[in-house]
Amino acid sequence: MRVISGKVRGLKLNTPKNEDVRPTTDRVKESLFNIISSYVMESNVLDLFAGTGSLGIECLSRGANKCVFVDNSKESIEIVKSNIKKARFEESSIIINSDFKDATNKLYVQKNKFDIIFMDPPYYKNMFIEAIDRINGLELLAEEGILVIEHDIKDEFPEKIGKLEKSRHKKYGNTALTFYKMEE
Repeated sequence: MRVISGKVRGLKLNTPKNEDVRPTTDRVKESLFNIISSYVMESNVLDLFAGTGSLGIECLSRGANKCVFVDNSKESIEIVKSNIKKARFEESSIIINSDFKDATNKLYVQKNKFDIIFMDPPYYKNMFIEAIDRINGLELLAEEGILVIEHDIKDEFPEKIGKLEKSRHKKYGNTALTFYKMEE
């Protein structure tokens, strides 16, 4: 797994030694960033269920201002920290070792708004809708922002969740990406 573009292009990122984390493949990541490239420059990013931190680090490499990395797993947080250090993005990174509920509450209290929110929770744990509801209810997505959900192709999402409307859906093998934006 590597950084595809930007300041640290080609940097090889650390990955977990077990199967608990599914890092986004380079193919999916490249397609994703072709779609969201106009959102990245000078953005504030939330990498929820960060895993290795690959998506947030890709944003920072491409010119994002800040990324908040959230994961409940201590092992994942250690990998995120090592990848941030390797990329030298410590000053533009915030790391939260917490479950998504506590983390989103904290971010709401701090009045954070994000231009890009990545969400890649553990598959088959039914956290998707609850996490989307929290993002919507706590108004963490900026008005012109985008929510990107990486999931198994078998997962289905409604056209609308609160103020969020599905704007795009792409499939890559067994992986799918679903995009939401604030309603017009």
